[in-house]
Amino acid sequence: MNFRIKLIMLLAATTLFAAGCGNKGSEKAGDVKQDSVKVRPVKVMSLEPQQVSRTINQTASFVAYHENYLTSASPGRIEKIYVEVGDHVKAGQLLVQMDRTQLKQAELQLENLKTDFGRLDTLQKTGTVTQQSYDQLATQYRVAKENVQFLKQNTELRAPLSGVITNKYFEDGEMYSGSPNTSVGKAAIVTLMQLNPLKAIINVTEKDFPRIRKGMKVDVTVDVYPGKVFEGRVFRIHPAIDPASRTFTVEITVPNPGEKIRPGMYGKVSIHVGTDVAKLVPAIAVLKQEGTNQRYLFKYVNGKAKRVDVQIGERFDADMEVLSNELKTGDQIITVGQANLVDGNEVKVVK
Repeated sequence: MNFRIKLIMLLAATTLFAAGCGNKGSEKAGDVKQDSVKVRPVKVMSLEPQQVSRTINQTASFVAYHENYLTSASPGRIEKIYVEVGDHVKAGQLLVQMDRTQLKQAELQLENLKTDFGRLDTLQKTGTVTQQSYDQLATQYRVAKENVQFLKQNTELRAPLSGVITNKYFEDGEMYSGSPNTSVGKAAIVTLMQLNPLKAIINVTEKDFPRIRKGMKVDVTVDVYPGKVFEGRVFRIHPAIDPASRTFTVEITVPNPGEKIRPGMYGKVSIHVGTDVAKLVPAIAVLKQEGTNQRYLFKYVNGKAKRVDVQIGERFDADMEVLSNELKTGDQIITVGQANLVDGNEVKVVK
């Protein structure tokens, strides 16, 4: 009986000793874990203003510098179309000949009036006709000349500028009715576009309105010509800002020798707007709050990480411009080890 009691007491003591040792080990592990969470190693950089070249980057759509939908002022039969789609034409070149029946009648009437007016002019000098009769015939003669000129312009459609025929909507002998027959809701027999130069159209945010001026140099790139840069110039800035998108339209002239760029192509433009001073940090230092568009970073202040909400400016290679009233020159920005920090964490700067 005594032996059994001694055995039970020995086992109990052994269990208590083991439990005590286990608790000691747990305490030690807990202390290490607590210490590792308490002070986190980080790397920092000093925030210093840097001079940067400001550039506005936008996507662009290309359109013809001029686009003309050529048509007759009155319906009629098309006598002859002298061009085909893709033809290059010169300013003043005859493109379409409309039916000339009315023109011939008007020319014949003009010849008769010219003869009558010549006779009346002679009689008027001798005083054998009244001034009223002379004035009436002079008016008829002037109107007839203007009518012939009008019919000539509308039976002979000539190119108002040098360019390329991009659409042909009728064939020889067909009747032109004057009804809209193009995708833009206009009436036309042929369409003429000026492709050199071209226009690049961009929409720029209102905050950049004061920075863009007429004549600014623009670098233009086109996706189908990788690595090639076309040089353009700002030539028109639309004065009104769209209240829905808060943007305004800018038109850029782009020299297009060889007509490599075509209307409808997609491109990008970079407008150089001068130099400025900016606060730059490595892009990896800026974090995004999950589920929002809020950006923030941490700066090192007296051994602790302080969260600073920022707005993002322009990107400069691996650096990013940050905007915040809480950032001052000389601030120590945490650039390594910031991913798992929260505001107020104790940190230690390491090299």
